[in-house]
Amino acid sequence: MKDFLTGKKHVHFIGIGGSGMYPLAQILHKKGYYLTGSDNNETETLKAVRGMGIKVFMGHDPHNIDGADLIVHTAAIMSDNPELIAAKQSGAKVVERSELLGLVTGWYDKAICVSGTHGKTTTSSMLTHILLAANIDISAVIGGKLKAIGGSGRVGSSDTMVCEACEFSNTFLKLYPNISVVLNIDADHLDFFKTMDNLRASFTKFIDNTTDVIVINGDDENTMRAVNASGFDKEIITFGHSDKNRYYPMNIEKVDDFRTDFDLMENGKKLDRISIHVPGAHNVLNAVAASAAAIAAGAQISDINKGLSTFFGAIRRFERLAVIGGITIVDDYAHHPAEVSATLKTAKGMNFKRVWAVHQPFTYSRTATLLEDFANALQIADKTVLTEIMGSREKNTYNIYSADLCAKIPGAKWFPTFEEVAGYVAENAESGDMIITLGCGDVYKVAYMIIELLKEKYGE
Repeated sequence: MKDFLTGKKHVHFIGIGGSGMYPLAQILHKKGYYLTGSDNNETETLKAVRGMGIKVFMGHDPHNIDGADLIVHTAAIMSDNPELIAAKQSGAKVVERSELLGLVTGWYDKAICVSGTHGKTTTSSMLTHILLAANIDISAVIGGKLKAIGGSGRVGSSDTMVCEACEFSNTFLKLYPNISVVLNIDADHLDFFKTMDNLRASFTKFIDNTTDVIVINGDDENTMRAVNASGFDKEIITFGHSDKNRYYPMNIEKVDDFRTDFDLMENGKKLDRISIHVPGAHNVLNAVAASAAAIAAGAQISDINKGLSTFFGAIRRFERLAVIGGITIVDDYAHHPAEVSATLKTAKGMNFKRVWAVHQPFTYSRTATLLEDFANALQIADKTVLTEIMGSREKNTYNIYSADLCAKIPGAKWFPTFEEVAGYVAENAESGDMIITLGCGDVYKVAYMIIELLKEKYGE
């Protein structure tokens, strides 16, 4: 493995406030590197970065990189960014964040990399909770924010690391996993992979790159096809809903809207009665996956129970934000039809009069490719309201608009601005309703707009 950090002293992060950059900054800072960074927006993460004594420049300027001998940028930094242009012309080594993350995973003897189309952040967060309960001083790089670690990352002194492994652009193939988890494989990022065969082939390579153990969803057909195509000859551990797997749940009991209890089973033997405080059958499966990975990493059954019982969800994963005038406002990161469907089915299984889905489609390619699937998923809600599509890294060469999706959902509405979306929902929601904002962009802002409007409406 080529260590591009050898001989480097000053590392500069372009976009240091990103959730994926902050944990890497934590790890490098603890290892003694001199760090600087830049970003466009003041955030809580930037406050934490400054709290470590790291100098942060606001805005992107060519002079920000002065003195750096390694420059790291996120994939979101565009090629015309003046700071990135200067970096490439400086003669210093320039790497994308995923390359640095890959290098860092190689520093740990027990890097647990959690992959899959759905559930990565929640499962990584659950696993982090369990290992902390086991008093293992872990490092962690998570795709969302977790209250237990005060953000998206943690740096510890042990040889154990929890790392979320994203398949987009094959970034997870840059990692060095000792234990890998494959939660599921579903049609996503097909703008990059083009076909399901290509997507499965990438997961097969990810499995082959794992050195010790793979923890896989034995009930997921695509996952099993990827494994069967692999030459992996190490230990394979299966989990799932069915008892054909090594680990599975039994006697599932919904205690209330946000708590589920189940028996964690291993090959027909009950290990313990587990309580989780995040709703939905999909989260029971995430908990089983996290348990299987934790046991493979050396955790005890008592650690699993303690860790999961104190987990109340990652931020933006079915996160209950407020209850105002009898109306519950929830925010969720779901941005694929399967995730939207699972989230809305969970919401519909709760004791609410109506469920409002406020969805921000993310990327033109995903919306165009999965248009019918999105329409079917969003019809699960009683009321659907759409924002315009967030294009992110793409241009609208697909000629797709939210109006096209709206037309396929009976009774749905769409509005061009967040203010109009929030105003319509706040005006028409009633006591007993749940409003859930859905998407991986900035639709969470709509949730907070709705909260403020409801406070004005109900005088709270």
